[in-house]
Amino acid sequence: MKYVIAIIGLLAVFGLTYITSKDRRNIRYRPLVQMIVLQVILAFLLLNTSVGEFLIRGFASIFESLLAYAAEGINFVFGGIANEGQAPFFLTVLLPIVVISALIGILQYTKILPFIIKYIGLVLSKVNGMGKLESYNAVASAILGQSEVFISVKKQIGLLPERRLYTLCASAMSTVSMSIVGAYMTMIEPRYVVTALVLNLFGGFIIASILNPYRVSKEEDILEVQEEGKQSFFEMLGEYIMDGFKVAIVVAAMLIGFVALIALVNGIFGSVFGITFQELLGYVFAPFAFLMGVPWKEAVDAGSIMATKMVANEFVAMLDLSNMTTLSPKTVGIVSIFLVSFANFSSIGIIAGAVKGLHEKQGNVVARFGLRLLYGATMVSVLSAIVAGIFL
Repeated sequence: MKYVIAIIGLLAVFGLTYITSKDRRNIRYRPLVQMIVLQVILAFLLLNTSVGEFLIRGFASIFESLLAYAAEGINFVFGGIANEGQAPFFLTVLLPIVVISALIGILQYTKILPFIIKYIGLVLSKVNGMGKLESYNAVASAILGQSEVFISVKKQIGLLPERRLYTLCASAMSTVSMSIVGAYMTMIEPRYVVTALVLNLFGGFIIASILNPYRVSKEEDILEVQEEGKQSFFEMLGEYIMDGFKVAIVVAAMLIGFVALIALVNGIFGSVFGITFQELLGYVFAPFAFLMGVPWKEAVDAGSIMATKMVANEFVAMLDLSNMTTLSPKTVGIVSIFLVSFANFSSIGIIAGAVKGLHEKQGNVVARFGLRLLYGATMVSVLSAIVAGIFL
């Protein structure tokens, strides 16, 4: 039965994407089939084989070590502030972002990351049928972040037509930056984080290829990566440490605001209608949760978490998921994979602002297709959850 539901779910995702496509005649089906098959194979390997378990355990152990090293610095500065036996969210989940950001800076400075990103992108471009720039951007987004990635291609931003610009922005919203992966792993199981990262990479291309199809000529298929200004090692290190701290502070501020506002709205709805706002949204998203493989009796609860991620952000939704003890392991896995992306309303402003800071006219273009961007990125999350749900 789960295979039938998965097939219906896939048809629903592709149907909803197809009917909103900008140019159905230009959709290329061969790369789509290749990427869907790759998604299924990768989901099986990561979730159902000893090789996948080994890879995920290794990836998770790296971040566990990084979080342990981060704790050394955090305890030095903040030791004694927390009550004994308690683990404040800001200290244990957000502040380690500073250390991981510093490590990313070192790998950037030593040219290791640019090399990896560029050549993985080139290999991907052979599979997805898109340009080198789009493939590079998808990999770079997953490592550098949804704002920082545009700086690395700022020379080309002003030259891109709307359709190629959309694909770049869709990649940035569908993936998550490596600097906050460690934070996710403290809130949901590492294997779901890793699986979502891999599936979203291909899912972004699949949805963009249907929603926003186009062809890139050989003359247009040029990748120009902007080299960072020459800095000393310690200048660079200080900059990345401060960038990581800013991310932690911004996420903390957004959590304070969103959690409080959702509580306020829930209180108003509860007193007026006898049902919370999240429960109401849960009914709206329940059919999607069911098509992702969630049992119907848990679909409303799962749908409310999915809606929270879209309206607020993934951190708020992950907190809700960790507090919901009535869900089955399968539902937790499916919803966890859905949550690992930047597909929410606040990301529209973040991405549009990042592009506008580099090129005002193109920033305005991004703002205009912002809702379409969110729609596409949400379809990517649903697609990844459906594929993963087959093997959970």
